[in-house]
Order: sequence, then C-alpha cells, then structure tokens
Amino acid sequence: MSNSVYKIIELVGTSTKSWDDAARAAVERASSSLRDLRIAEVVKLDLQIKDGKVEAYRAKVSVSFKYEDKA
Repeated sequence: MSNSVYKIIELVGTSTKSWDDAARAAVERASSSLRDLRIAEVVKLDLQIKDGKVEAYRAKVSVSFKYEDKA
C-alpha cells in the first residue's frame, strides 16, 4: 500500500429547501472542479433569516481529496 496525502477544504453550500440539499450542493460543486473526493463532513448548520422567516439553509462542509502523484 502506498502512502497518500489528502487536502481538506471548507465549503458552504446553501439551499432554500433543506440542510441536506445545502450539503449536497457544496459536494456536487466541489466535484465539478476537484477529482478523487474522499470524505465530506458537515461541520456546522445554520439558517439565514429574513423578516422572521427562514430564507435559506446553510451547511459548512469539510471535503477531502487526494493529491495526485506526478507521473
């Protein structure tokens, strides 16, 4: 088994529907520009409120991906 190195970044996804959709949005967006995603951890959930009503769900997500070896 070879040694591996992973980078961890934090993202914030938003959704008007749910925290699940917000976390999913963050991961799906990251996967469009990063390869070999490994783990996503929801770090924090919060809400945006406007006029006393929930306007958006926000999920702060830590995502790890593997550094590629140079050929």
